Amino acid sequence: MAQNFRQKEILDLARQHGKVVVEDLAAHFDVTVQTIRRDLTELCEAGELTRVYGGAILRSGVANIGYEDRRGLMAEEKDAIARACARAIPDDASLFLNIGTTTEAVARALLSHRNLMVVTNNINVANILSANESCEVVVAGGVMRRPDGGLVGDVTLEIVKHFKVDVAVIGASALDLEGDLLDFDFREVRVSQAILRQARRAYLVADHSKFSRSAPVRIASLEDVDTFFTDAPPPDPVRKLCREWGTEIELSTAEEGAGRKVG
Repeated sequence: MAQNFRQKEILDLARQHGKVVVEDLAAHFDVTVQTIRRDLTELCEAGELTRVYGGAILRSGVANIGYEDRRGLMAEEKDAIARACARAIPDDASLFLNIGTTTEAVARALLSHRNLMVVTNNINVANILSANESCEVVVAGGVMRRPDGGLVGDVTLEIVKHFKVDVAVIGASALDLEGDLLDFDFREVRVSQAILRQARRAYLVADHSKFSRSAPVRIASLEDVDTFFTDAPPPDPVRKLCREWGTEIELSTAEEGAGRKVG
């Protein structure tokens, strides 16, 4: 498809924010909403976006968004989520950090913590935390995915099984209305499941763009998570399930930089 200048910028905005809204785009480009709807229809027909009520989101399904695009997606929201999660982790703690750009943000938020032991299958997390001289970093080796520095496979699994830590901090690519955490790579999912089994407490860090995405492999349920750190209230069915399961939801916005619990 030959894209016009608006459509190329619409895709850039969708990669930055995870979602675009018809009215916002119409105001941004100073065109009618009908013009924007035609642009979105063409982008969706080309497989670039998926229509949702009021706008469109990045297409997802059986393949994840590219790593560099994910790094820039919801960056401020991820940093706010990471700061809230880091506040819940005390000094002198042991923890797992798995693969993901939000867990990398958590690693940055932990740079001033003291006497941590961090086990990770994320090369980027290890590199970030190498700047914290009081943090011991254990890299769970395995097969490296070059695009994102993730380590997966049987070797990674065996290393994870040797530890029992205070806190597991995990990310996910999607969260459905049944409260299931989803991802794309079954090898990565096996490691995340082992991480959850080997931790006394489990924290999920995921921004609101994950509420409207889909992925084919189930990691676990929010029932298996103690606290869900995010930046916007999840859909009502998910909030209801969290109340039933005793899973805390802590919201943190980029503007506030502080967390608040919701029911």
